[in-house]
Amino acid sequence: MSSAVEKTSSPVFEPLTLPGGSMLPNRLVKAAMEENMASRGQLPGKSLFELYRRWSEGGAGLLITGNVMVHAEALTGPAGVVLDADSPLEPFRRWASAAKSGGARVWMQINHPGRQVRADMPGVAWGPSAVRVDVGKNSKRFAEPVEMSARQIEETVARFAETARRAEEAGFDGVEIHAAHGYLLSQFLSPLANRREDRWGGSLENRAAFLLDVVRAVRAVVAPGFAVAVKLNSADFQRGGFDADDAASVISMLAPLGVDLVELSGGSYESPAMTGQSGDDRTRAREAYFLSLAEQLVRTSALPLMLTGGVVRRRVAEEVLASGVELVGMGTALAVDPGLPAKWRHDADAAVELAPVRIGDKAVASAASMARVRRQLRRLGAGRRTKPGVDPKVALVVETVLQALALRRYRAWLHARVG
Repeated sequence: MSSAVEKTSSPVFEPLTLPGGSMLPNRLVKAAMEENMASRGQLPGKSLFELYRRWSEGGAGLLITGNVMVHAEALTGPAGVVLDADSPLEPFRRWASAAKSGGARVWMQINHPGRQVRADMPGVAWGPSAVRVDVGKNSKRFAEPVEMSARQIEETVARFAETARRAEEAGFDGVEIHAAHGYLLSQFLSPLANRREDRWGGSLENRAAFLLDVVRAVRAVVAPGFAVAVKLNSADFQRGGFDADDAASVISMLAPLGVDLVELSGGSYESPAMTGQSGDDRTRAREAYFLSLAEQLVRTSALPLMLTGGVVRRRVAEEVLASGVELVGMGTALAVDPGLPAKWRHDADAAVELAPVRIGDKAVASAASMARVRRQLRRLGAGRRTKPGVDPKVALVVETVLQALALRRYRAWLHARVG
């Protein structure tokens, strides 16, 4: 047998059939990254179509979009994409078509930021409790949240379902409900952010009720073969926060609800482990940040698991699969080289290199890290080659300017839409 054939016969290229019957052509996933690349009207446009076309041709079996917002008045960033009852569907049809053009499947990640919104953003800042994001001296950059009412919770459940229904109508193959990284559903799961004393607070069962209601509502409005996944923190990496035992319990709660997959990640803006900036021992490895936690969870999980966090080499992807995890999520690596999965078919040693961000302030380091990644995404969306060597501080300055322009457009759009 030739060495080329041996290299190709890697478990990363084996197909996977999910519990609901949908099939993925291989085990490599372009994980969600927050592109913040919406065109006017908070819609996907040419740059996102080109970006996802390039990823689809790059060899990953599944592409998960950056978070699409279910509430027009609550965005993670001013250039976020919104899909609600009033959004035109044609741009989303074009997005799905571009993402599937090279043979990949595509899921839409759907999200609500809750309290994790900038103080200068219009709209609403909601949370399970009126507890502001705590990032030390940078805390005032985040909005002061208000505690959600029962009606607002119920309306938000309906918004998630409506976005999922319309995603299926637009041609997406599934949705991923974002319940990680400190966004709204993750906030309800966290005993630090959720200090309620009603049926959505207190015990883990109560704190998980919002997420479970969202999953039930989504599953009720989409076809049985339409994939429904959940992104969940393996841990928050905060003392007294959501931990691996909590994650195991929530996975067991999700199992009977028609969920096809749970993606494991970790951290939040308060402890940004998802960018490799946490100081926790379990995230210090430069690849597969959360593998040790995933190995604990896979032993008890009744659902297929996906692990995301820092994978840049095929050998590490194979190590993740060997642990019992079914899918390997890759983010930054595919922002630098969208064709890396295809290269792994004939070159097992292909990898990408991205220098660590060396900024003392963790919140600023996380922002600079994300800005550097977004710089690559914009270059790909413009049909250009990536420049991973860009200075993260320079990328952050450029990103700040672009975000200011996007914020002006978003304010005008939201005012015209909701008055």
